Amino acid sequence: MATAAQFLPQLARTLGKDAFFLTLLAVLAVLTVLAPGQIGSYPSLVDWPTIAALTGLLLLTKGVENSGALHRLGLWAIARVNTQRSAALCLVLAAALLSTLLTNDVALFVVVPLTLGVCRIARLPATRLVVFEALAVNAGSALTPIGNPQNLFLWQLSNSSFGHFVAHMLPLVVVLMVLLLALTVASFPARPMHVNLQENEQPLDRALLGVSLALYVPFLLLTDLHHAPWALAALALIFLLVRRRVLLQIDWGLLLVFILMFVDLRLLAGQSLVHGWMGRLDLVQPQHLFWTGVGVSQLISNVPAAIALAEYSHDWRVIAYGVNIGGFGVMVGSLANLIALRMVGDRRAWLSFHAYSLPFLAVAGIVGYALLYW
Repeated sequence: MATAAQFLPQLARTLGKDAFFLTLLAVLAVLTVLAPGQIGSYPSLVDWPTIAALTGLLLLTKGVENSGALHRLGLWAIARVNTQRSAALCLVLAAALLSTLLTNDVALFVVVPLTLGVCRIARLPATRLVVFEALAVNAGSALTPIGNPQNLFLWQLSNSSFGHFVAHMLPLVVVLMVLLLALTVASFPARPMHVNLQENEQPLDRALLGVSLALYVPFLLLTDLHHAPWALAALALIFLLVRRRVLLQIDWGLLLVFILMFVDLRLLAGQSLVHGWMGRLDLVQPQHLFWTGVGVSQLISNVPAAIALAEYSHDWRVIAYGVNIGGFGVMVGSLANLIALRMVGDRRAWLSFHAYSLPFLAVAGIVGYALLYW
């Protein structure tokens, strides 16, 4: 367990081996050399309420994980499924369903630690399972206006009802989930699971579990009311008094990656070259708008892509299909992908992710285009 004195050196070593973090840092260095006068604006480019919300969720889920509850829940789940395939189907479905109401990020914060706990108990391929859960939350969260940030933004832009938004997205989500479940069946064998009984002795920290669960709903409500920074301050103070070690154990590197992403992507979006390129895409054509949503998401992720495209078109229906499908493909297509791959703790997880996500993007693009225009 890291102490306060060990925290910074360990974080520095971890970030020094993180290729994605180093790439973002290099991009920022180049952009700073090109326009040093913008350095003062860097803090304003970060969406601090989002960072506060993410920090709070990391803290709460780490509290639940450290309590031992997920370990016990994993044992309970294993007792009710017999094969790797059935376990994978249950976890993928759970991730997708949770993402429709809790957002894709929160769904991962719940399901991935549970998955890793199950994989420690049984001989299951943890990286592959988490990759499929990342695909599942991208597909499931597309259904509702509150499933992910880009949908929330487009819903507010459209002034449509909750039910109308869901009805528009339902055909796409149904097809994507059928395809994903079929891929899950094909990718996980129906072999019996082998349980490591030596893993069954982890104690349950009831106080930590109670505090973490009791604070979940108030934190989410305050975040929804746009008070995430104040909610985080209260949360940090409580954990500092109750279990201060949890504060040191959350993924601070992930938070730094998110901060760098906000700065880099918004600096790039402000480049005149980018504005000129967007103007030449003829986004008044719905087909161009759809494929641009898919493509731009691969470059700057689907939330900034939705915001950028809304500057050029008010056709929220097409944008919603394009950017939600754009969450598949490369790792940065959706911030949920980044969260999932960081949580699995496997430096080669991105290879496995792209082996599945790139073909899935191609199929999803064809499906989305067919549903909109054929």
